Amino acid sequence: MGVELAREKERMLKWLENNPKNIRFIELCRAAEVFGFQGRGGKGSHRIFVKEGIPEMLNFQNVKGKAKPYQVRQLIKVIKKYNLEK
Repeated sequence: MGVELAREKERMLKWLENNPKNIRFIELCRAAEVFGFQGRGGKGSHRIFVKEGIPEMLNFQNVKGKAKPYQVRQLIKVIKKYNLEK
């Protein structure tokens, strides 16, 4: 199971990096969950994701089903900063 999760993380990170302008909101939320973040609510079109041991909170906004590219890049930055792809 661990090898499968590692492969999924690797594929997902590459996909996010190669396509930050064309990520659907639900795909971004799913990606955050794969990397260990948990949804902590939010209001309206916003969703907050947190992970124990990571001080940054991720705030994603649903804009007509799409994620904002800068929010995709924020997730990528946090993943790399804390080596969550491992």
